Amino acid sequence: MDDRAAISGTTRVFAILADPVAQVKSPQAVNRMASERGENSVLVPMQVAPADLARVVEGLRAVQSIGGFVVTVPHKSAVVDYCDTVSDAVRQVGAANVVTRSTDGRLHGHNLDGLGFVAGLRLGGIEPAGLSVYLAGAGGAACAIAFALAQAGVRSLTVYNRTPAKARQLLERLAEAYPGLATAVGTDNPSEHDLVVNATSLGMREGDALPCDASRLEAGQVVAEIIMEPALTPLLQAAKRQGCQTHPGVSMMEGQLEMIFQTLHRGG
Repeated sequence: MDDRAAISGTTRVFAILADPVAQVKSPQAVNRMASERGENSVLVPMQVAPADLARVVEGLRAVQSIGGFVVTVPHKSAVVDYCDTVSDAVRQVGAANVVTRSTDGRLHGHNLDGLGFVAGLRLGGIEPAGLSVYLAGAGGAACAIAFALAQAGVRSLTVYNRTPAKARQLLERLAEAYPGLATAVGTDNPSEHDLVVNATSLGMREGDALPCDASRLEAGQVVAEIIMEPALTPLLQAAKRQGCQTHPGVSMMEGQLEMIFQTLHRGG
């Protein structure tokens, strides 16, 4: 039976906001879960340009059948300004990837990215505790991942960002919460780390630059992505050539699927 035939005036609607949106995988997974669990709901992808985010969010706030929305690149940091309340994780990292809507139209921001990334590592047989980590990026997803890795007990964390000031700001916030963690602002050289993570959007579009100097990757390193499409990004291709173990971006979504589903359907 085609589940779309069951959509009615009582269907609870959720959205996923992104730009671009063609690469998202969570609608298929969340809608399958809803069908299997007898939930009368649907998650719909919506392509929203950054300039239109405020208008779209205010529109969704006014739609009474909207239960909330998932937020991905490039809106995770910007959407925080439109939330009425936010979780401790959102306050910590300055970004949200799930927003729930109360019946009165109030919006509540949550961040599950970091927990999802760590859960995805563990699903892939990679335990982050005790590892030295190189993290490319200092945006919303990178901040969430940095805090979750610190919570998971990594030995050290090096953050590289094309704007070094953003990397320093992230590490200053991290040092307040985890004063015993060894941290450093990095360069584009990812060598001498156990785990290399691309937490930028570089690799999503054809012709993107690599997020770090892939020629400096070393056999034995684990190289992890957060990009889901393409599944084998240029960084992961380079890592394979260097003899590294690779960890695909879809694992972060798989690691947080249940959390996303429960947060949307139960309101947090």
